[in-house]
Amino acid sequence: MTLLHLFDLDGTLMYGSAAPTEISRQLGLGAEIAELERSFSAREIGPHEFSVAVHRLWAELTPAHVRAAFDGSPWLTGIREVWQEIRERGDYCAVISLSPSFFVELLLEWGAHAAHGSVFPEVPFTRPVDSAGILTPEGKVTVADQLCARFGVSRADCVAYGDSVTDAILFEAVSVSVAVNAPASLAERATHVYVGRDLREAYRLVDMARTGVPAS
Repeated sequence: MTLLHLFDLDGTLMYGSAAPTEISRQLGLGAEIAELERSFSAREIGPHEFSVAVHRLWAELTPAHVRAAFDGSPWLTGIREVWQEIRERGDYCAVISLSPSFFVELLLEWGAHAAHGSVFPEVPFTRPVDSAGILTPEGKVTVADQLCARFGVSRADCVAYGDSVTDAILFEAVSVSVAVNAPASLAERATHVYVGRDLREAYRLVDMARTGVPAS
């Protein structure tokens, strides 16, 4: 059976942080992004309002800032190793994130078959953000369905990895889910629960359930 592994980015592949936070730090805007993140977590603003606000906040953003944010982010250990293992088994791996596409797509360099984020204009910005391209939690399921069609699998063949309530809808749509450093509200909905900083250990939970033998 071929599996499609679907990874969230913020708080899942990245430990205790998020792409907007890391990008904003490069611009000296830590306090400003912290307030936006608080408003988003409190559901005072939604994905569209958040994206418009960060687009405005990042008026001075350059590709160098984006690369520095990516390279300096607190990634979990073993991401590339897990994705290499997935590829060698003939399975697929993809990233689906509400964070900006220009950041999420850098994970293609690490071996993801696909990477989908909220669609932002090219950096540096010369155009406004189009709200139609901003992902929502429900939109993650839509992207997952598109990837299923692309790779010839079904939702029953999908494994979702996530850390927050924005992943709950995707968890409910697929057959297997892994809560990674997640609050109890998401962990109780997951097939597996992992706390730690090594993606290889989270992946082993799925692999052991699949084969009865830990991944190498």
